[in-house]
Amino acid sequence: MTEPIWDKETFRAHLQEIGSRAYHDKHPFHLRMNNGELSPEAIRGWVANRFYYQRNIPRKDAAILSNCPLRQVRRIWIHRITDHDGNVENPGGIEAWLQLGRACGLTEVELWDDAHLRPGVRFAVDAYVEFARTQPWPIAIASSLTELFAPDLMATRLAAFTKYYHWIDPEGLSYFRNRLSQARRDSGEALEITLEYCRTAETQRAALKALEFKCDVLWSMLDSIDKAYP
Repeated sequence: MTEPIWDKETFRAHLQEIGSRAYHDKHPFHLRMNNGELSPEAIRGWVANRFYYQRNIPRKDAAILSNCPLRQVRRIWIHRITDHDGNVENPGGIEAWLQLGRACGLTEVELWDDAHLRPGVRFAVDAYVEFARTQPWPIAIASSLTELFAPDLMATRLAAFTKYYHWIDPEGLSYFRNRLSQARRDSGEALEITLEYCRTAETQRAALKALEFKCDVLWSMLDSIDKAYP
């Protein structure tokens, strides 16, 4: 029997359902972070490990672009690389995360040299970059739809850092502030592309699995960090 093709609203609802049950905002490490229960060592460990993810985002997006033959999609997607790598007008997300690291007491040498990187985090991030490189571009784009759920997490995180972690210089929180608006824009773009170019039962199912995979990547990163900083 042929699988049904969902209309856009039904497809959108299935994507949203994955986030409601699998996004990493529900991870115990994040819950402790948002309740002000993490030690400075744990915060620094999270920042250092998450930096490996941040600096690989442009590589992931470059892989998607290299596989995409559609000019109109590339034009939409390409800003993500400079959003993170930066340019002469905007220092970018990687620089903002380095600023967060400095505000937490980490040096740039520690961050760039992976001095605190856990093997599980490296494995998860590398798997995500490889997924973007090897999967069809619409499916790789669908994996980025965790951004749909990021603005609420960023707002909660920003409030928690401001309320509980007074030892962190507030100037270091610019990454979180910037992503409040960037994540909404980026997720809107990715969602429209996914809804438009995943129009068969096969690609719709693959898009759901891609989003579940990305949720697993983020969850696995936190598992590894959580074990290192209980």
